[in-house]
Amino acid sequence: MPLRNSIDRYGAVAQTLHWLIVALIVVQVTTALLALDMPFGPHKADMLARHKSFGMTILMLVALRLLWRLMNPVPQLPVSLKPYERGLAHVSHYLLYLLLFAMPLSGWVMSVAKNYPVSWFHLFTWPNPVAPDKELAESMEEVHKTLAWILGGAVSIHILAALRHHFVLKDDVLKRMLPAKEPRS
Repeated sequence: MPLRNSIDRYGAVAQTLHWLIVALIVVQVTTALLALDMPFGPHKADMLARHKSFGMTILMLVALRLLWRLMNPVPQLPVSLKPYERGLAHVSHYLLYLLLFAMPLSGWVMSVAKNYPVSWFHLFTWPNPVAPDKELAESMEEVHKTLAWILGGAVSIHILAALRHHFVLKDDVLKRMLPAKEPRS
């Protein structure tokens, strides 16, 4: 499979970044839910440290994904789509990028405002973008929770749209983000 995108499908780099981010979002939801159920203590702190590390990994991967997208053609949408469907597709992708940046950034600011540094898998500590501030921490906690629900909704719509393309419209929109089967010789 080619590394770069073509007008018909995403290349290996875009696909790898897409599915890696998807997997890490699943990890994020799992670690957040597990941490919520834990009593305060070292196990919860460790789970939250992992959650922060994976969140910052998503931030870096989304930045790479966006750079890669800017340097590569995006596969064309099917000509059969109505103009409003094309518009919705573009808006939903922009919203997903915005949310995938906003979620880790809000979590980072929230943690630092609570006076908890954010490390990356104990390899290094991210710089503090703000000083400790209880009111800011509380505000950012609400922002982070709200963004999580909005991201969950946007991801759900994205998945449903991909399934609609595949099963109802029977076009190649979903297939172009899946690894291509190599033709047999």
